[in-house]
Amino acid sequence: MARVVHSYDDPDRFVAGTVGEPGARTFFLQARAGTRLTSVACEKEQVMALAERLDVMLDEVARRFDREPATAVGLDDTDPLEQPIEEEFRAGTMTLAWEADAERVVIEVFSVVTGEQAELEETDPVAAAMESEDAEVFIVRISEEQARAFARRAVALVASGRPSCPFCGRPIDADGHICPRANGYRRHLPE
Repeated sequence: MARVVHSYDDPDRFVAGTVGEPGARTFFLQARAGTRLTSVACEKEQVMALAERLDVMLDEVARRFDREPATAVGLDDTDPLEQPIEEEFRAGTMTLAWEADAERVVIEVFSVVTGEQAELEETDPVAAAMESEDAEVFIVRISEEQARAFARRAVALVASGRPSCPFCGRPIDADGHICPRANGYRRHLPE
């Protein structure tokens, strides 16, 4: 079986979004070019890590090329994910790169691997993704400004979920949570 590649060069839209209520949300990365739409399910931590690493990488690009860091242009994209949301695959390993010649950020998202691939993934995640012939991959090439806008939206998206416990950092549900730093007592949000 051949590898399925969902590739977008300078898409009309590339965003992170969610479906569901805080505490039961499913996170997606979604790209659209014309009528073509790809949605990849991922974890909240993956979205946050991608946003943080994008900002760090773009700051380093600006430093190395001795220029001002790029900023997001235009209005913030606060629209929901586009419909229909059909999960192509669940995200596993992600890679991030800078194409200096094209001045583009390249984001590669590989599908979750299983079995023997999972063992190789622990020692060399990129090699595991590249060796898997039936793995799906989602590749997006975007400008610095698009990457900054993506990162800003992703950080706001993650922050819009359940508040974190000030003691242990875990999310607090509306009815509180059992905080390990409170010896099993239920903590509630401060009012």
